[in-house]
Formats: sequence, C-alpha cells, structure tokens
Amino acid sequence: MESILAAGNFLIASGEGYTRILGLDPQLIHDAILLGVNIFILFFALSYLLFNPARAMLEKRTERIRADLDGAAKEKETAEGLKTEYEAKLKDINKEAETILSDARKKALKREAEILEEARAESARIIEKASHEAELEKKKALDEMKQEMITIASMMAGKAVAASIDVKIQDELIDRTLKEIGDETWQS
Repeated sequence: MESILAAGNFLIASGEGYTRILGLDPQLIHDAILLGVNIFILFFALSYLLFNPARAMLEKRTERIRADLDGAAKEKETAEGLKTEYEAKLKDINKEAETILSDARKKALKREAEILEEARAESARIIEKASHEAELEKKKALDEMKQEMITIASMMAGKAVAASIDVKIQDELIDRTLKEIGDETWQS
C-alpha cells in the first residue's frame, strides 16, 4: 500500500495493486473532472443568469445610443435646414426693410411736395387777401379823403358865401386847395 499512498503519482488498479499513470492520483483526476464539469455548469448558469441580462442591457444601451446619435443627426439636419431658412428669411426681411424704407422715403418726398404746394397756395392766398385788404383800405382812405375834401369844400363854400366873395376869388381858393391836396388824390 505504500505505492497507493505515494502522492502525486497516478495509479492503475491491477491484480496486485495500483500502478501510477503519469504520476496522477485517481482521486485527483476524479476531482479535476468534477471541477471542470462544475465550472462548465456554473459558466452556463451564470451566463444565463448574469451574462445574458448584462449583454441584453448593453445591447439596449447600444441601441439607445445609436437612436440618440440618429436623433442628433436628424436634429442637426433640421437645425441646418432651419438655419438656411432663417438666413433666407433674414435676407428677405432686409430686402423688405429696404423696400419699406424706400416707400417711406418716396411717401415723405411726396408729402413734402404736397406740404410745400399747400404752403405756396396758402401764402398766395394770404398775399392775395392782404393785397385785397390793402386795396380796400386804400379805397376806404380815398373815400375818407374825398369826404374830408367835400367837408373842406363845404366849409370853404360857407366861408366864401359868408364873405360874399366873388367867383374869381372862389375859383382861386378851390385851385389852391386842390394843389395843396394834390391831383393824385382825385385820379384814383
């Protein structure tokens, strides 16, 4: 039995005793095979219980990341489209602003011309009114002067009659008075 107790030797059972094969013990081989089978079973059990859920979680995460990247790419394309549209609208707004400013300038120039024309017409009306009023005042002044002349002539006539002046003296008084007043007064 000594040979059975020798450690590290592989024994084959024979009629008289055990013979070692490759120096391994049969219990060791049995334990190694059993350990291998247990590891294999444990690998499949853990694979089923841990690796498959972890793999599924990683696949879901990969899909989510891929979807996020696809969504980001679509949003980037949309943003680029919106940017292009925005720039086009900005150009249109600039053109529209220029058009509005141009129209406003034209309207302002037109309104300026209208205001100037109205001012000219008003000034012409004022000048005409002032001229008419001056003419009326001139006529009024002439009428007053004629009235005064008539009054003066009446007074002179009264004096002439009172003094019994002859016609020659009276004509001389009238001529002198007319010369003093002036011929221009009677010509208007």
